[in-house]
Amino acid sequence: MKRFLALLYGVLVYGVFLGTFSYAIGFVGNVFVPKSIDSGPAGPPLTSILIDALLLSAFAVQHSVMARQGFKRRWTKIVSWPVERSTFVLAASLVLMLLLWQWRPLPHVLWDLRGSAGALVLNVLFWAGWAILLISTFLINHFELFGLYQVWVYFRGSEFHPPAFRTPSFYRYVRHPIYLGFVIAFWSAPLMTAGHLLFSFATTGYILLGIYFEERDLGNLHGQQYREYQAKVPMLVPFAKSKPENTRAVNDQRT
Repeated sequence: MKRFLALLYGVLVYGVFLGTFSYAIGFVGNVFVPKSIDSGPAGPPLTSILIDALLLSAFAVQHSVMARQGFKRRWTKIVSWPVERSTFVLAASLVLMLLLWQWRPLPHVLWDLRGSAGALVLNVLFWAGWAILLISTFLINHFELFGLYQVWVYFRGSEFHPPAFRTPSFYRYVRHPIYLGFVIAFWSAPLMTAGHLLFSFATTGYILLGIYFEERDLGNLHGQQYREYQAKVPMLVPFAKSKPENTRAVNDQRT
């Protein structure tokens, strides 16, 4: 029964994640959802900026703290390892729900390319960014990334094997294709408002900060193998010059 409940918990959390993440795509793109990044009544600009900044900070803090190896070692003394990843995914989904629900629009228009060829290009890039992100999760281990593999292994009574370091497809060109997909999607906006700019700027800054901590953790975990990888493969921009060999190497197999 304990193993079944863990499996059920993991499946339900994955469902919550899928629903929240799908809504977030519509939220950022101003499509398909009742409340998007630019919809709703606009309040006082300073108040809206403060609320939005707090919401973004809450997500960044939750995601960064719970993803660190030191936190995980302490956290798994309270939450058993089979559901640790699912619990992280649930917490991230709940904080994201709060952001989507309480986001305050800043409607001042910085550019509006709707109806032009530029809008078509940006719309293609928007969906391409999400496609890169999704494909990249499956190139490593999508179900381990979101906790399903762990609860399934536990349910079957099998031995859990952490994912090995691999560099398939997109990972041969950038070390962080998942993050690259986010950046492309967030900035590919035919209609760019002040609120969307705040969101894109803050999330990009968080991604860069998150990469720093992630590189430190994974560099410690995989050592020379990651350093060699970093020396050959750029961080986010394909075909860009990578960092020198003596810096730490990374991969976003854990986001």
